[in-house]
Amino acid sequence: MISTSNLSVKFGGRTLFDDVNVKFTPGNCYGLIGANGAGKSTFLKVLSKDIESTEGQVIMDSSLRLSFLKQDQNAYDEYTVLNTVLMGNTKLYAVMTEKDALYAKPDFNEEDGIRASDLEAEFAEMNGYEAESEAGVLLAGLGIPADDNEKLMKELDGSLKVKILLAQALFGKPDILLLDEPTNHLDIQAIKWLEDFLFDFENTVIVVSHDRHFMNTVCTHIADIDFKKITTYTGNYEFWRQTSQLNQQLRADQNKKASAKAEELKKFIARFSANASKSKQATSRQKQLEKLEIEDMPVSSRKYPFVGFNSIRDAGNDILNVSGLSKTINGEELLRNISFQVKKGDKIAILGKSDVAKTALFDLLAGEIEPDAGKIEWGVTVTKSYFPSDNTKYFQTDEDNLVDWLRQYSTDKDETFVRGFLGKMLFSKDEAFKSPKVLSGGERVRCMLSKMMLSGANVLMFDHPTAHLDLESVTAVNDGLKRFNGTVIFTSQDHEFVQTIADRIIDIDVELKEDKYMTYDEYIQKSLG
Repeated sequence: MISTSNLSVKFGGRTLFDDVNVKFTPGNCYGLIGANGAGKSTFLKVLSKDIESTEGQVIMDSSLRLSFLKQDQNAYDEYTVLNTVLMGNTKLYAVMTEKDALYAKPDFNEEDGIRASDLEAEFAEMNGYEAESEAGVLLAGLGIPADDNEKLMKELDGSLKVKILLAQALFGKPDILLLDEPTNHLDIQAIKWLEDFLFDFENTVIVVSHDRHFMNTVCTHIADIDFKKITTYTGNYEFWRQTSQLNQQLRADQNKKASAKAEELKKFIARFSANASKSKQATSRQKQLEKLEIEDMPVSSRKYPFVGFNSIRDAGNDILNVSGLSKTINGEELLRNISFQVKKGDKIAILGKSDVAKTALFDLLAGEIEPDAGKIEWGVTVTKSYFPSDNTKYFQTDEDNLVDWLRQYSTDKDETFVRGFLGKMLFSKDEAFKSPKVLSGGERVRCMLSKMMLSGANVLMFDHPTAHLDLESVTAVNDGLKRFNGTVIFTSQDHEFVQTIADRIIDIDVELKEDKYMTYDEYIQKSLG
């Protein structure tokens, strides 16, 4: 078990957490949620002792082992894949390296022999002789070939390093497991394997993830960071979301009724308090008013933007014809002889192992780059809008503020209209006058979504639109695209996002592997056999 006592964390003049008392118990998986900037990653670092709290303490028995998924992909470049995983259990790895160093000594003596014997006993007690086998099973489950186990980490690409660091965190059955965005860069098979692993995990798990399907699958509890507090709830993310919205609505309704009653009583008192025949009734109403409780609802850090796409004109039946499309970038063949047609109203999820290849396809469709071979033919009635995975160039601008930045994409140039639009996307008051050059990743995404909504396009293309967004914004984009009656072509690693939007799956691994009208769940079931 791990818990906090009167925990407070402050940075500068800002308080992230104040007087937090929360307990995480074995056998449960806690999904840690909160708006961007609420302090999810910071809280995990406080639990792992990577960051000290301002006040209060983290309480954990010294005999327990805590494991934290690390994000530094280059920290283990000089170690083999297998040893990187074994280092997840620092005590076991220290015993193993000391033992091996002793046996490697050319002048091994009696004293060394006694020490080696003690280490052998300690190693056996920690199941050290099964360690390499266990590490191999974890790596295989995450899709790392056995041939890579003895390679140096620096020989592998970033996506494989992410999987190996995840295996490191899972290794040795830690008592407390902290996972910050563990599904990032994982393929379908690896995510499914991780879901099964965590479902069977008997100890304590605390996980931060923007993947709602993953949270719904693995979480037994939700730990919500809001109002500078952390509150735990039983159930998965979807249960928490529905319950939270219902509770907020009930409290708002109660306050509304209480406020209306208070106004009614005040009017009666003001009207009849000086009237002798009505004075007793006025006094009675005054007592009722004093007993009436109207709660001040705290201001939540959780905010939902409004995302809605509307086509200015309807598209014809001929949307897009792609034939024989091929592209090689920096000597790597990404696409070979790709052909498909897009029909009016299609909502297509583009899947594939290579994010670079998928981005190349979107850039080709958007006309950002030219193909090496093949044709891309858009229908004459098509108007399209594109959300690229790298939006940097859109914010390298001379515009001084977001009002002027968004105005250039709007047919209505009136400042009141533009500011109102920014307000719906959570840029209220002074935030509308931020410089485009200083925006965070999530703020840039909301600006790009605003640009696309103003375009009135009948075909929308998205390359990983949910990256950098909190769960509330992901939900808003998800709902907006479900309502959109035009054509959508997109790629995303968010299971729920793909499942609830796409009616057609195109899977590309250099060549076209799959192109069928089906849901994402149907595709996964087929892929996993």
